[in-house]
Amino acid sequence: MEDRDAVALDDPVGASLRGAHAHLGRRAGRAATYLPDVATFSAVPADAGAAEWADLAGLLGPDAFADMFSCPAIPPSDWEPVFVLEGRQLIWPGSGRPGPPDAGAETGRADKGVADTGIVELGPDDVPEMLDLVERTRPGPFWPRTHELGTYLGVRDQGTLVAMAGERLRPPGWTEISAVCTAPEARGQGHAARLVSALVARVVARDERPFLHVAEANTAAIALYERLGFKTRRDVTFRGFRTP
Repeated sequence: MEDRDAVALDDPVGASLRGAHAHLGRRAGRAATYLPDVATFSAVPADAGAAEWADLAGLLGPDAFADMFSCPAIPPSDWEPVFVLEGRQLIWPGSGRPGPPDAGAETGRADKGVADTGIVELGPDDVPEMLDLVERTRPGPFWPRTHELGTYLGVRDQGTLVAMAGERLRPPGWTEISAVCTAPEARGQGHAARLVSALVARVVARDERPFLHVAEANTAAIALYERLGFKTRRDVTFRGFRTP
């Protein structure tokens, strides 16, 4: 049965830019996009016509990248396809908070004896390290001001940032968890599970529901999120284009 509260997730980028993230984006008519140093995501309505695509092209400029995320609308033929990626959207099933994850939840085992390095909140001063970690792990798009979309949490080991996760899209009543990544040398210690669980607890505490997106090929991440309690809502196709 369809979750009636999840309708806003059919257009998570557009819903965020019309609401909580309006100050971080630009709009023209029914087209919208984030500021380029915040995110590359853009949105037009599912029934977009020539006028909406022209408005978006005007916002982005010529020969610019338009990450249309999960928007089902297809642009005019003079927009060059850049990528197509199959994925899925998962949601937190209710208002309950997650239980404490096993230390080895990333790998499905409990690794006893792993030191609890603690979870810290990340801010502007941490951006260089966050960008470096993203470059090493490739969890998805992350730019110098992406951290302004919401709260980002991290794990440090002897002062070095080795894992992080944060809040991205914010359609009404929902918060997306994103940028979940762990440095190769720190994997298998449950950092991702602890970070996601901490973010779920924060989102639920403010009477919102968490959701997230994941590439269909990333079976390890899907298994982790399902172990933590997330349920698949629907399959999605991510698409990117270049403006004329």
